[in-house]
Amino acid sequence: MSFLSCGWLWMYLGAFLMLMELMAPGFVIFFFGLSAATVGVFRFAIGDAFDLTWQLAAFSAFSILYLVFLRRWVQKVFTGRVVTDGTDFENENVGRLGKVTVAIKPPLTGRVMLGDAEWTAASDSSLDAGVDVRVVSQNNLTVKVAAV
Repeated sequence: MSFLSCGWLWMYLGAFLMLMELMAPGFVIFFFGLSAATVGVFRFAIGDAFDLTWQLAAFSAFSILYLVFLRRWVQKVFTGRVVTDGTDFENENVGRLGKVTVAIKPPLTGRVMLGDAEWTAASDSSLDAGVDVRVVSQNNLTVKVAAV
């Protein structure tokens, strides 16, 4: 048995494509590799009657079938499920009370103390240091505040 026979070449191609999936996102190349390995198995089982035309046709057909029917299922197995606890980290500070530590003079930002952390803050109106404020919105690490 020659390790350079047509069946083995399909198996090598299949293994190479499956390994290439590790370097490319999207989980698509894996199914082309699986198709090539399937054609290699058919080549071993059927022999010379499975000529190049039939091999290419089988590779195309198996690629489409595997992509359509297996991709969603296999992707769920490998990616898992995302469980959320309902915490909204983007708006976690909205509604909190704080105190201005560095005056806010629009359009310049200032600083406010929320709990034990100091945040960059913006406001529609000028606010002096020491003024009590309430957070009305949050944009990344900058909170928008209004006087209480």
